[in-house]
Amino acid sequence: MSALLDLQVACENEQLPTADHFQLWLDAALDGADHPGAEITIRLVNRKESQQLNHQYRNRDSSTNVLSFPFEAPAGIQMDLLGDLVICAQVVEQESQQQNKPVMHHWAHMTIHGTLHLLGYDHIDDKDAERMEALEIAILAKLAIDDPYQDRE
Repeated sequence: MSALLDLQVACENEQLPTADHFQLWLDAALDGADHPGAEITIRLVNRKESQQLNHQYRNRDSSTNVLSFPFEAPAGIQMDLLGDLVICAQVVEQESQQQNKPVMHHWAHMTIHGTLHLLGYDHIDDKDAERMEALEIAILAKLAIDDPYQDRE
């Protein structure tokens, strides 16, 4: 069973992935996770909205590539709603150019990265970062996408 995707596009852009792309990437990220029919909302935004949300929720006054908002159901309510991803199209495109990566590969990486955050993974300390990055690399490899961290120093 695949993830249930709610895709919201709140930006204008010619190079946006399709809902099918996002579905493929979500399903890859959730493969083997304990959420086979999970619901995820992905909202594609411009820099302004990304900056506003990043400032409001993370106290950082800049746009960012992806924000993850895990859903916590009230006591006694059973829902497999993982949460929301907010992805800034302009930042993803800019980063893909700066990192000399195919833009769709970077979109896949950011979608998978954000989904892993919804599943509880993080990269606050080195040990957690290594664990999360290893998982991202493995998921992306199944999609024939190169290690996104291979060129870092």
